[in-house]
Amino acid sequence: MFKRLNLLGLTATMLFAATPASSQEVLNISSWAPPTHLMNAGVWPTWGKWVEEATEGRVTTKIEYGLASPLKQFELVRDGVADAAWIFHGYNTRYVATQAVEMPNLGTSAEAASVAYWRVHQKYLAKADEHKGVTLIGLTSHGPAVIQTKSPLNSLDDLSGQKIRVPGGVGSLVGKALGVTAVKLPAPKVYEALSTGVADGIFMPMETQKSFRLKEVVPHVTIMPGGLYYGSFAFLMNSDFLAGLSEKDRNAIMDVSGEKLAKLAGEHWDAADVAGLAAAKEAGTTISTASAETHKRYLEIMASVEQDWITNVGKAGVDGKAALEELRSIARSY
Repeated sequence: MFKRLNLLGLTATMLFAATPASSQEVLNISSWAPPTHLMNAGVWPTWGKWVEEATEGRVTTKIEYGLASPLKQFELVRDGVADAAWIFHGYNTRYVATQAVEMPNLGTSAEAASVAYWRVHQKYLAKADEHKGVTLIGLTSHGPAVIQTKSPLNSLDDLSGQKIRVPGGVGSLVGKALGVTAVKLPAPKVYEALSTGVADGIFMPMETQKSFRLKEVVPHVTIMPGGLYYGSFAFLMNSDFLAGLSEKDRNAIMDVSGEKLAKLAGEHWDAADVAGLAAAKEAGTTISTASAETHKRYLEIMASVEQDWITNVGKAGVDGKAALEELRSIARSY
């Protein structure tokens, strides 16, 4: 009997000891960029560490690759195939309010843009409810986009008719305004498109010279003062996954997300742009800056884009004019 009681006690102890482990959750993150990309090498791992620390180890994260194309990441999260992911808004025309941060000539770092973007989204843009079906845990913008071409660019007119990869969103509106022949491809396909002649150039930030090895296929980079445009991204989480956690852990995760995650991502975009510029110079890429006259002309060409956006988001009850003014004020004084 004594031995049996001891065995029962041991079994109970083992079950009790196993309880914390069984309550642990692994948050699976879907990512579509290379493992070396700033999101996978820096942003997600850092945020994952924050999550693990904030939940005292009850929630850990794991990055999964190849679950779906960049265009299908929202559906992955919504349907619970992945617990979290990051998306580029330009890949889907449903996102209009998010173009606020993409407008040309913002003239700030990605960090400043990202923090301003999150604050303005929460105050104005959330009314459009463009992320319905998932939980939005963060927003970010890449740094100022640049023009990357195979041949030298002497004026904006040189772009007319060229096959240029455009990203969607405001970046695609830029291409249309400049008369390019638009090539629409997700970022991971860009290198192949340039190397095989499908595209003559691209509109993307400087970081891609290194992260997507574009220094090997586009020897000319033209910088537009203030930024050709910026690029909007979102961090998403499956709502059921979040609801399945304790209130304490839900709050802990949200505390390390939002503006804190926006700032983190912006910092990494900025560092990647610096690294991309260095890689471009090392590769012998010709880097030039558009003249003041060209810049002025560009802004004149793009003037209608902003007003059209204000009109469009107004239909969703968003005060676009106020949102843009506040976003620029926050970002430029950051």
